[in-house]
Amino acid sequence: MTSKILQNFNNFANMKLESKIDNYTFPYLFSDNSAYIHNNGLKGLGLWKFKRKVKNHFKTADKRLKLSISKGECFYGPFKGEFGHFTAHTLPFLMFLHKNNVKIHYCGMELHLPFLVDESGKSIIHKFYPLRDFFAEVSPSSNSTIPPKDVQLEIEKFYKKADESSFPLWDIGDDFYYWFIHRNWLLENHTHTYALDLFYKSSNEKSCVIFPRGKGAAFSHNNGERWDYQTVIDVVKPHFDKIYICGHPSQSLELAEQDKVEIRVTADNKKILEACSNSKLIITQHSGVNNLGEYTNTQVLIIYKGGEKVEDIGSMNNTLRFRKSLNQQRPLTFAFSLEQIEDFVKGN
Repeated sequence: MTSKILQNFNNFANMKLESKIDNYTFPYLFSDNSAYIHNNGLKGLGLWKFKRKVKNHFKTADKRLKLSISKGECFYGPFKGEFGHFTAHTLPFLMFLHKNNVKIHYCGMELHLPFLVDESGKSIIHKFYPLRDFFAEVSPSSNSTIPPKDVQLEIEKFYKKADESSFPLWDIGDDFYYWFIHRNWLLENHTHTYALDLFYKSSNEKSCVIFPRGKGAAFSHNNGERWDYQTVIDVVKPHFDKIYICGHPSQSLELAEQDKVEIRVTADNKKILEACSNSKLIITQHSGVNNLGEYTNTQVLIIYKGGEKVEDIGSMNNTLRFRKSLNQQRPLTFAFSLEQIEDFVKGN
């Protein structure tokens, strides 16, 4: 290893702490391998070893994909994490595999089953190894969630089946592979997005979906401050014939039924997909919900309280980066006050 090559690696580690995407410049790095290098102070030989390991894993992923397609069958899982990770890093790859005629043995959350269909509603999964909904017991964390013991036993059964087979295993339970390889490797044209609204849309309504976030701290960089969602409803209601209140019960505020408002806070994602497919707009704080718009062809308005511009929203750079792997039919829109929310719905 020459001193010149080492110097190039060290220059890479001493990068400027900003990231640029979609004409925005964020004052922090993407949550990617470059950020890991900087945050851990990797230099010299340590940096070279890390980059070599990542490169080798990328090559292995390429080979695994070729083998999955040539054999026509593979195992993928276990997914046990946050909804945004499912819609950004798992679902589009499963759809990609299905489009390439690969039979998929999938271990993941049972509550996500309604997403695992093509545009005609036919399952894209060959064999499903379901994990029960445990989010009322354990909060999800990327895909590193440690589920209850009974769920861990189901995951072990999945691994046993994969080990006994002759088919490739996409082990996203491997934290190094999932975080440093899989999420980034997908951006190299390894995703596909089925238009789920073609199956779930039941009527053409002048309606809006609101996801009233009810978990987490009173303020976070990623999500902003808490909103008074009844006030948000009151501002939006005059401009729509119907408002759907949607979300998972463990992560949503409780709101009462009222005129023009239908409560669909449920673990049944069929009902939520139908509401989004029927609607003109999805309103949500910054969360994985934003990806729903790309599967249901619905405009998404991100509402953020506690900032004035897109660059103020924590991890929005990552959201925009990974949306590149989806259809990108409808770029995200943003509002930072009740007045901006009202102006948006008036103009659309």
